[in-house]
Amino acid sequence: MVTIRHETASDVAAREALLDKAFGKARLRKTSERLREGRLPAEGLAFTALDAKGRVIGTLRLWNIIAGSAGPSLLLGPLAVDCRQQKKGIGRKLMEHALNSARVLGHESVLLVGDAPYYARFGFDGSHTRSLHLPGPVERDRFLGLELTPGALDGAEGLLSASGAVQEKLRGAVAA
Repeated sequence: MVTIRHETASDVAAREALLDKAFGKARLRKTSERLREGRLPAEGLAFTALDAKGRVIGTLRLWNIIAGSAGPSLLLGPLAVDCRQQKKGIGRKLMEHALNSARVLGHESVLLVGDAPYYARFGFDGSHTRSLHLPGPVERDRFLGLELTPGALDGAEGLLSASGAVQEKLRGAVAA
């Protein structure tokens, strides 16, 4: 049995360990991280998957961004599932839960950098990102978009930028 719920502060250490194991420390050098660093996930859009014993076995977060001329959007990622729990549909459950939650909250589009064949099953494709750019290098065939509202990314062009809430401890450090 897998439970998906909103992420809590008690999930942080397990989430970070899971992400380090899945992606290594190099994950913090990726271009998508430039849009996440120092920010909080979008309100109500950070999720944890727990096994029957309450252990963190998956994570998925969405982040507020500005998608160039398209305006407000979400950046998805990272999505990770414990290697011992993969191929059980946990990633799919996290994705479906997160995308449905984003729709209910009124978000119109989601962008990500990831494996195109995997994310295509959820409706993501590269046609929505052709004229959008990330603040750093990215493999273009991995830069994908999904319209939660039809037409939300029509004609979108320009640079993605972070727009989410700034983490408190970082805000205080900057002010000091």
